[in-house]
Amino acid sequence: MTDRSSVIFGNKMPDKVYKKAVKSKKKYIKKFGDDSRKNYEVSVEKNRYIGDSLGVYNILVGNPAENAHAGKGTFDTEKGIIVGNIRMGFGHYRISMAMASAAKAMGYTPYWMDLNSYGETTCTKVIGAQNDLYSLGSRLSKNPIFNKLVWEPMNYEGFRALSYNAADQKNAELMAPVYRNVPKDIPVIGTHVWPAQAAVHAGMKYVVNAIPDNWPMALHLSEGSVHTIQCHNSYMGYRILNGMNKDKVNKPMPSDSLVYTGHYIDHEIVQGIEADCEARIRRKENGEPMRFLLTIGGAGAQKEIFAAIIKFLLPYIEKKQAALYVNVGDYRNVWEALLAEIPEMKNYAAEHFDCWADTEAFAQKALDGKEKIEGIHGFWHKNIFEAVYCTNLLMRSCDVLVTKPSELAFYPVPKLFIRRVGKHEMWGAIHSAEVGDGTLECRDIPHTIQMLELFLQDDTFLSDMCQNIVTNKKAGLYDGAYKVVELAMGLKNKQK
Repeated sequence: MTDRSSVIFGNKMPDKVYKKAVKSKKKYIKKFGDDSRKNYEVSVEKNRYIGDSLGVYNILVGNPAENAHAGKGTFDTEKGIIVGNIRMGFGHYRISMAMASAAKAMGYTPYWMDLNSYGETTCTKVIGAQNDLYSLGSRLSKNPIFNKLVWEPMNYEGFRALSYNAADQKNAELMAPVYRNVPKDIPVIGTHVWPAQAAVHAGMKYVVNAIPDNWPMALHLSEGSVHTIQCHNSYMGYRILNGMNKDKVNKPMPSDSLVYTGHYIDHEIVQGIEADCEARIRRKENGEPMRFLLTIGGAGAQKEIFAAIIKFLLPYIEKKQAALYVNVGDYRNVWEALLAEIPEMKNYAAEHFDCWADTEAFAQKALDGKEKIEGIHGFWHKNIFEAVYCTNLLMRSCDVLVTKPSELAFYPVPKLFIRRVGKHEMWGAIHSAEVGDGTLECRDIPHTIQMLELFLQDDTFLSDMCQNIVTNKKAGLYDGAYKVVELAMGLKNKQK
């Protein structure tokens, strides 16, 4: 097996960097064990939550009870494509759903492989430990001193270093065993770098690493795979590994290791762009309530911002000039905390809780446009698939998506960007503002309120974004998921 921690794209790592990477792997082995010789059973079952809508099948690894329930499903080695992911927040799951949606639309069978769901494996234990650290940092980032001195530098420069990639690659060797009994000739799309790195270490033949962010960081490198990016502005940074070894000039990535694709967007959302944007403009012209969609994570890093937004919008909701969708994902406590802080919400709130049929029915009713949507609609789902996909369903019928500039920055819907969580995210807002489908990043509450007022009161602010989205679609900006799937299958067909 190639040691991808000692030399990265031809750039030799110093001995101290390599030794530190080896030490990191040993630390995890000591804590969680080494299952590199374990022969985990693998089986396939239809996903019970997005199997029908996205054609997704789960790959189960190493859980005898689950595997017995699933039975001995077989892989489609001709039309199958694996979407390798982890749950670290909602972002990587959402990108995975876009890939699965595109794959299904193109006639392929998407297999969902969540490396953070195989509880007995060292792979999942290592990912879980790192996920816990990231979640803790996200929560602590509410403290401005911690954010300035620790969190933003780590997310911006710390993850940028090749030395960080060296440690990640060494740790990813512990994740490879979950792929042992997966057919090696099924293409893999990793929507986080660890599933891509692990696939390469495991000998999967055709691996695409779909990079989520547009701030070039060595964190996202998986040498041995083909890397895809959503934005032209990050191409050069990745190609020359810019700033990833301080001021040193690095050997570049080979040209065939890096491909621009455009934004990773679900097939259903891309196909609905023109009709959805036309409906937004029509609602604005007719004076209907402007629909704001708030997506709130569980870390609570921005709860005070969302509370301020809701308080500001309440008079507009009362006068039926605004309506609100609030998706708290799988964190019901966040909804309860908002109700406790803003008791007036209860006068206008309808709860769509843990009933997927109800959520789908509401989303369809809102999209049909046969009746006006008024008040506040809260959404909570216990299951992670429904919690994430709920935003995708509601997105099409909303007028404005209110979000931090993370993976949602690339979606074709007018966006109001609130304060980031991690400095690397700021480039999502910059890119969106450049292509005209989102605002600048509002880093405090007064500027966020200013943007809300512009959306509500200005005659052209919303319609200009809608027109830009339609123009961007014609240019193929939102076709990234199709192109990633095409690239992954193309690697296999080229080999044939």
